[in-house]
Amino acid sequence: MITPVQLVQAARATVNECDNKQLCQAIDSKHLLIDVREPDEYAQGYIAHAVNVPRGLIEFAIFDHPSIKPELDQADPANSKIFIYCKSGGRSALAAQSLQSMGFKDVYSLQGGIMGWEAEQLAISSENVYHY
Repeated sequence: MITPVQLVQAARATVNECDNKQLCQAIDSKHLLIDVREPDEYAQGYIAHAVNVPRGLIEFAIFDHPSIKPELDQADPANSKIFIYCKSGGRSALAAQSLQSMGFKDVYSLQGGIMGWEAEQLAISSENVYHY
């Protein structure tokens, strides 16, 4: 039997992780940013430009979400650069691993999640946006 902690550790061993500085550069470059927390968590504050798609829906939403579809590389979606975060980095690692298994090649999970982002006193947004 594997524990949730072990499952996340295994996922982290297979995915690319980024730090806050790298995520800031990705946001500046307008790369796709996905928040995989639940809508109630997202409503409490999120990283600007993030699209909210809960972890349990990411595989289904990646091609159909109206805020994601236009951001994917239309010639080859697998080449799209995607950054994912959650509260602490566990769900985002699992989501990144799942997208990699679907064939996405350039996926990153934010180390420390939004908690690490807030710890560095980086900006949090709270505008109302579309939820999947």
